Amino acid sequence: MTPQDRIAVTSSPISEVIASRWSPRSFDVTVAVPEAKLTSALEAARWAASAANTQPWRFIVARRGTAEHAAIVENLLGFNQQWAVTAAALIVNVAETVTEDGTDRRWAEYDLGQAAATLTLQAHKDGLHVHQMGGFDPEGLHAAFDLDERFRVVSVAALGVLAGPEALPDETLRAREVAPRERRPLDEIVLVNA
Repeated sequence: MTPQDRIAVTSSPISEVIASRWSPRSFDVTVAVPEAKLTSALEAARWAASAANTQPWRFIVARRGTAEHAAIVENLLGFNQQWAVTAAALIVNVAETVTEDGTDRRWAEYDLGQAAATLTLQAHKDGLHVHQMGGFDPEGLHAAFDLDERFRVVSVAALGVLAGPEALPDETLRAREVAPRERRPLDEIVLVNA
């Protein structure tokens, strides 16, 4: 199976970058992500839209082989630990949900999601792959990186160069890697279209 086999079958034309983006679990451990491409992904996130231009996103970026990368892997749950350890970089996505003066930022997680999506699309455009994860211990990551209480760990992203499914450690993961891509049809997700 090639990346071309993973292109989404859409009901309407969309950007090739979006149609070809998917979330693999198999990363090539022999390849380090070029710093320029990682920086471009982070720069794209920096330019995401945010409510009142508050930019409440923060990122912890850890490269494979560092103590920080190991600390993130240690706080992943279930089978995420098995495959994410091979990612060239792990990125902890953090939302500043309260300002320094105590003002609530109720839209912070939404804005962080936009930044993470923008990062993902830029990385994909540059030939990298990203897999967002919700299976992690937020309190463990909060403690591992000594984050202030106003910050909330929302998700973790694995980023790297794609490897084949055979590089994954077990059959369950290999089967998920090649499973057909599926999405709900538009008429299920658009509640009103007046």
